[in-house]
Amino acid sequence: MSNIKIAPSLLAADFGNLQRDVEMVDNSMADWHHLDIMDGVFVPNISYGMPVMKAIEKHATKPLDVHLMIIDPDRYIKTFAELGAHVLTVHYEACTHLHRSLQAIKAEGMKAGVALNPHTNINVLEDTINDIDLVCMMSVNPGFGGQSFIENTYNKVRDLKALIQHKRAKTLIEVDGGVTSKNAKALVNAGADVLVAGSFVFKSENPTLTIQELKDITS
Repeated sequence: MSNIKIAPSLLAADFGNLQRDVEMVDNSMADWHHLDIMDGVFVPNISYGMPVMKAIEKHATKPLDVHLMIIDPDRYIKTFAELGAHVLTVHYEACTHLHRSLQAIKAEGMKAGVALNPHTNINVLEDTINDIDLVCMMSVNPGFGGQSFIENTYNKVRDLKALIQHKRAKTLIEVDGGVTSKNAKALVNAGADVLVAGSFVFKSENPTLTIQELKDITS
């Protein structure tokens, strides 16, 4: 269990001190930077786009885990590769031709991720799971940070783990939304490999210590 990855979500960072917060994650026990790109159409919020990601990339020494909450993500796959994304995650609900999107992401040298909204059943990934490097399980409704965790997530993680094992895939399971020290262990026990934590990390008194705490709980 010690290879569980922690990916602090920079959506909850202090944008007035973004370099400081990126460097804090760099110097912490965290594994990845999680970046939420929102377009105000697919989700009811606009976060940040390419210029901000470029600024983050300049200071980040850890891989960038980029989560596109946008319609028609295929238009920007190449752009995000050029901006330095390590993992690029698109929403199942936003992709008409998911398999094509996955191929396009991999062709640019990135790991391919698929995000599922809370209402989307994991069975929709049955035919593509062997082509997916990471499934981002939304444990809140996407669009805003600081929401409370949806309890049904544990069942979905367990079901997805069973599907991955059944298909002999190597897909990682990421949980995004409402992750805290209270549910981290249970999520890992259910089958999660990557935990995204935003508000819980950045709104804490000592974010570095909070990341360390999540690492300790899940190791």
